[in-house]
Amino acid sequence: MSINYPKKLAIITTHPIQYYAPVFRLLAQQLDLKVFYTWGEASLSKHDPGFGKKIKWDIDLLDGYKYEWVHNSACDKGSHHYKGIKNPSLITELEQWQPDAILVYGWAYHSHLRVIRHFSKKIKLLFRGDSTLLDDSNGVKSHLKAVFLRWVYNHIDIAIYPGQNTMAYFKKYGVEDHRLVFAPHAVENSRFAEDRSVDAAAIRASLYIDNERLMILFAGKFEKKKDPLLLLKAFQQLSQPNIHLLFVGNGPLEKELKQHANCWANIHFLNFQNQSAMPAVYQACDLFCLPSMGPAETWGLAVNEAMACSKAIIASDKTGCVPDLVVNGRNGFIFKAGDVTSLLEKLNLAVEQGKMGLTSMGKVSNEMIIPWNFEVQAEVIVKQVNG
Repeated sequence: MSINYPKKLAIITTHPIQYYAPVFRLLAQQLDLKVFYTWGEASLSKHDPGFGKKIKWDIDLLDGYKYEWVHNSACDKGSHHYKGIKNPSLITELEQWQPDAILVYGWAYHSHLRVIRHFSKKIKLLFRGDSTLLDDSNGVKSHLKAVFLRWVYNHIDIAIYPGQNTMAYFKKYGVEDHRLVFAPHAVENSRFAEDRSVDAAAIRASLYIDNERLMILFAGKFEKKKDPLLLLKAFQQLSQPNIHLLFVGNGPLEKELKQHANCWANIHFLNFQNQSAMPAVYQACDLFCLPSMGPAETWGLAVNEAMACSKAIIASDKTGCVPDLVVNGRNGFIFKAGDVTSLLEKLNLAVEQGKMGLTSMGKVSNEMIIPWNFEVQAEVIVKQVNG
């Protein structure tokens, strides 16, 4: 009697990420899984330039699956540049482990591209990426980029994409339909949907915001890509009184934001909040706004989080998830990135909905986000490994 052992999947990714770890746990229940973290153990407590501080998540990102810290010999270690991930032993370690398939997250690192090139046509190669065409331009550089990316993606067997914008990107660079597989970008929907109303009320009370007042939330890095200054400028032109705006996070634009908000009693700031606190932060607001202008706002998982918390959404058309998750007039509004007039128009439309209208939109958000979950993502990957 033969025994059917689970197939072996090696995952190549830089460092533990709160949006990946739950998927790895699910995969480990059905496959013989091992995650190779190429940044090395130092990535557990890394300086995040977007937040301007060292970030260490307060939820466990390593429990429930096998992993290995791969020695990184790079002089300037990190995922912020191609030469920041150099692992001389990685290919040997993979060959010794003998996986049936390899899933690579991102090619733009020295070691990741080496793995793709080395194992191409030898082992089934899956690739997970979320790049888009939102920031594309024409010219010689664009042509050279297209030639190079077609060469890269010719090495992989399956490209796993999270939404419509990334599907269009893969198609442009030569990935045929039969090599394209959809697996949704996701967050821990159940954790964000869990009732945190007491904590949410406490946040509003600490800011002296009455429960009857509308509150708009921006949560994330205070950086140019996210364009929080645009939201501040639009908010300051709102004709409706008694609306509040809360910025949650830190980053290089923090000083400028606070200077422009000075003397505005209805504009508030909270420092970076860790993962366990974020559901209450979202639940404290009535409307979540992500005004990103890019470049490289490939998805915007804060939108998933806010939707799981049953919140209406305003997002720019340069936010990667917008075609999939935001429907004008149903669960929120879409505005033209970088255009304060366009954002102001959408803010006014949202505010006109009132508490009840925004609550109704939030319920639609919650219904829409249910299929965008880790279970579906893991199921797709398992099918590809076993197929």
